[in-house]
Amino acid sequence: MRILIVEDDKKVAGFLKKGLKEEQYAVDVCYDGEEALFQSQVNQYDLIILDIMLPKKNGFAVCKQIREEGNLTPILMLTARDQLEDKVKGLQEGADDYLTKPFAFEELLARIKALLRRTQDYKTKTLNVGDLELDPVSRKVTRQGKPLSLTGKEYALLEYLMRNKGRTITQSMIIDHVWDMNFDGLSNVVNVYINHLREKIDKGFAQKYIHTIRGVGYQIDENPSI
Repeated sequence: MRILIVEDDKKVAGFLKKGLKEEQYAVDVCYDGEEALFQSQVNQYDLIILDIMLPKKNGFAVCKQIREEGNLTPILMLTARDQLEDKVKGLQEGADDYLTKPFAFEELLARIKALLRRTQDYKTKTLNVGDLELDPVSRKVTRQGKPLSLTGKEYALLEYLMRNKGRTITQSMIIDHVWDMNFDGLSNVVNVYINHLREKIDKGFAQKYIHTIRGVGYQIDENPSI
């Protein structure tokens, strides 16, 4: 999951980024409204955390323009302004939720998870590929009922692949959703993590689920299109 934080207070932005990265989210940060609009146009985010009091263009204007462009990414407004009319205005401009500073990070995290649950495909509690099962709520992964121990980044990569079961995912798509915009795209880290997943998920099983689509990317499926 990839999140954009739009917050002009660099100390607050740094605190949020650190906390969310520890929760295994890919996190980008920008410090003014114009940059926020640019990033929302060139990158695909799962959630935007948007402050109201921003240089160059305020959060209300940013939110309104994002919605006018047809971008339905969930927006959580984060601000020190707690007047009812401000909350109403934010929601009218297209925000999905509103959190007033100061706040507990645990509450922010809970609201983020609630928004993501609403907007992701949670028709079933778990994601399945054959006998491989991932529970996005508990973040537990099993194959043939046996638990698999994954690092945070391995889990994030597997969840992204499983949410796109049967679809060929390119390296750049993986980088966009699992790593942040400061990631060195020339690195072979994606291939390294794919190999880590294969070791933990496919090794020792006759049926392999993670497949390389030569010259294109990767796919997870019982019956890959290769």
